[in-house]
Amino acid sequence: MAPSLMKTLEEVELCFPQLLNSSCRKPVRPHSQSMLTYILLSSISLLTVTLNLLVIISISHFRQLHTPTNLLLLSLAVSDFFVGFLMFFHMVLIDGCWFLGDLMCTLYNVLSYIVTSASVGTMVLISVDRYMAICEPLHYSYKVTQKRVQVCVCLCWIFSAFLNSLLLKNNLEQPGRYTSCLGECVIFINYIAGLLDIFLSFIGPVTVIIVLYMRVFVVAVSQARAMRSQIASLHLKCSVSVTAKKSEMKAARTLGVVIVVFLLCICPYFSVVLTGQDTILNASSAAFVSYLFYFNSCLNPVIYAFFYPWFRKSIKFIATFKILQPGSCQTNMM
Repeated sequence: MAPSLMKTLEEVELCFPQLLNSSCRKPVRPHSQSMLTYILLSSISLLTVTLNLLVIISISHFRQLHTPTNLLLLSLAVSDFFVGFLMFFHMVLIDGCWFLGDLMCTLYNVLSYIVTSASVGTMVLISVDRYMAICEPLHYSYKVTQKRVQVCVCLCWIFSAFLNSLLLKNNLEQPGRYTSCLGECVIFINYIAGLLDIFLSFIGPVTVIIVLYMRVFVVAVSQARAMRSQIASLHLKCSVSVTAKKSEMKAARTLGVVIVVFLLCICPYFSVVLTGQDTILNASSAAFVSYLFYFNSCLNPVIYAFFYPWFRKSIKFIATFKILQPGSCQTNMM
């Protein structure tokens, strides 16, 4: 009885019980903890996909929302949508086993890297956009055009795809070459490529974002003071100028919140990767920084709903199916 009981317990701990010699072992976790994680992650994933899909439909459908800044928000929503979609695949790894094969494992990781890099790159573009709008308002309208923003967004995605395909070239050529047992999903990046990835995906972009937004903050404060003195002696002829400045500063404040939340969510994850502390963190701490990283993609549309009236209005249009009416794309959303 004892040997057969031991064998049963051993089989329960394997990803593929029928392959005793080549299967990976499952980490031992309480069933309630696994179920709670499944429910939490699936809820966040569904919410992330739904909310970002609403942003994508809103900006794509309503012509009044086709502004350079909103095109950047559209790019961010697309990357966040894919993050939400990839979270469904991440749930497969909750029990520590990957059942979808080596090819799907490689594709999952490559797409994760591409989407993450594109998201960070879009944040840099948003910072540049707000810098131009606040610090160089006279040049903004002819320097930041829809055409140029479209080109920048496309280049951002192309560069992300090219760079990460290059970094993960060995993994793409031979999926599963670095796995030690069945049920494992790992990829390998050599030391030099890893340092390059950290610099291009985290250190460089975050430095640019912080420097630009510090400059935006300083200029915005000085402009706010100037506006207060201007409003004190307000004449009709300058009211349009004051309204325009207020609008730009409101956009800077909203996107500033997006960027701060973004940095708060990704910094713990990249700090762990950068310092190599993931080897000494326990499973729950490592899971927390990963889930926080994913959760940022769910927060962005919530921030839009809180700060942007056009997003709340477009949600009503979509929910009541008014968006299907002829000519709805011409609706005034502001």
